[in-house]
Amino acid sequence: KATMKSLRFLSAEAFVSNAEFARKSLSSVAHNLFPLLFKASYLLEQGEVIHDLVKNWPLVDFNMGKLLGTTMDYQEDLSHRTCSVCLESCLTGLRDYVLHHPSPYVKRLKLVDLTGIKDVEVQFCDCKKPMGRWARTELLSKLCLELLVHLQQMQCKPRTFKISIDVLVDLFVTERNYELVVQALLQKCYCPLKICCVAFRADNLALQKFFYIIKLTDPSLLRKLEVVHNVRLEMEHLEILFNSIHFPLLMSLTLPARTFNVLRHTATDELMLTTIGEKMGEMTQLTELSLAFSILTGRIQKLLSPLKTPLKMLDVSNCSLNHDDMAYLANSFHSYHLEVLDLSGHDIPGLYPSTFFKLLSHSSSVLRSLILEDCNIQDSHVNMLILGLSPCHKLQDFKFLGNPLSSEALKHLFTFLCELPMLKNVEFPVPMDCYPIGISYPIDDASLCRFDHQKYEKIAEELNLILLQGNREDVKASTPLFGSYDAAVQETNEELGAYLIMSFKETLEKFTASLSKMS
Repeated sequence: KATMKSLRFLSAEAFVSNAEFARKSLSSVAHNLFPLLFKASYLLEQGEVIHDLVKNWPLVDFNMGKLLGTTMDYQEDLSHRTCSVCLESCLTGLRDYVLHHPSPYVKRLKLVDLTGIKDVEVQFCDCKKPMGRWARTELLSKLCLELLVHLQQMQCKPRTFKISIDVLVDLFVTERNYELVVQALLQKCYCPLKICCVAFRADNLALQKFFYIIKLTDPSLLRKLEVVHNVRLEMEHLEILFNSIHFPLLMSLTLPARTFNVLRHTATDELMLTTIGEKMGEMTQLTELSLAFSILTGRIQKLLSPLKTPLKMLDVSNCSLNHDDMAYLANSFHSYHLEVLDLSGHDIPGLYPSTFFKLLSHSSSVLRSLILEDCNIQDSHVNMLILGLSPCHKLQDFKFLGNPLSSEALKHLFTFLCELPMLKNVEFPVPMDCYPIGISYPIDDASLCRFDHQKYEKIAEELNLILLQGNREDVKASTPLFGSYDAAVQETNEELGAYLIMSFKETLEKFTASLSKMS
């Protein structure tokens, strides 16, 4: 759908479309028009104009989310356009703002907020080349270090060093950009652009390096911490982290797979679990928690009961929860506040159907996203599922891949889904009748693609027709076989792939060496 543009916005587009003219004329442009010109330049991917607008920015703050978001003049939200041309021009413009010397009085900029940029799968910009979070982290760190070199070489006037701009940013650090980011953070006190990390993601990083860099980021500012995949953080390391560093503003915490393993049943483990729960209880802002692929059987209450703020987001997928865990969740104060819930990898109908529906009933007035992948939901459970979902009027996202459902059951479910007013996205499994007879669930990766693709396409068309006939063409229905799109994984998949191959090689070498010793 075309979005209406005001006359002001159309004029701004006309002005910036001639880059040479626009750049020459900026000095005579009223300060309050800079935000309008910035959004128009971003839409048209006028990199040189973006650079000069930022270089001469006359206002106190520069907030990417607000500048690119819905505005009176042009309602389309451009914050999901992570266009390389635009973002690079923006960040180099910021560097040149510091080096540019019109007069000491013009420098009003105090705060730059880059956290409103959203990474999405499909890019609408012409260049089709996104700059993801990892690349933005690398470029900003590089520019901060370049800036220090420039200032030293130019023996800059003292007033340049008086410039101090807080740059709020989401950092994404892996082995490949670690050294660069560490250098930028170490030099922060000397650099006019002050990196203020409000969200931090670590992947493919040695524990020692993770502990070092997390202290450099100033954890007192951190609102979101994601430690994922190839960071081997276990329960004992988490206890050390929480004992040595305070996170007073932390709202969101994601921990890597196998952080917890309560099957060891040692007294030390129980003590550690209690300490970790208490430390999380001290994080009074914590409302989002992801503990996927840990073994937490019978320990959810111990971990979550110390929390003083109700959780809005909880991911306990593949955590081997038992009936006691589900009963605690259903009866806890968290259940009335859960907006995002992921219970994938649990046999819900077989283990705790009534307790699950109690949890669903409690959260129904606020629930926006429900993920029930590989939960052994069969045709005979669909009517109960419909009954449980009926009061969830705010549900926008429903994902239930990997469940053994027939095409008829899916059609029945889709007819109901048309009635959920806020629903936007559905991820449904390949119907059971598209696979060879006798296939067992959960389906292993090798067999996942071995289904009748022609039959699947026909059924998918029928399901979309149900949505269409229910006037729900606004709902996107799909079957991403290997899970939903993850911008961060997509951006660093080459590095992660190389790491996995290296790990596999090392394991093989160790195995071969031990075989040699045996023989």
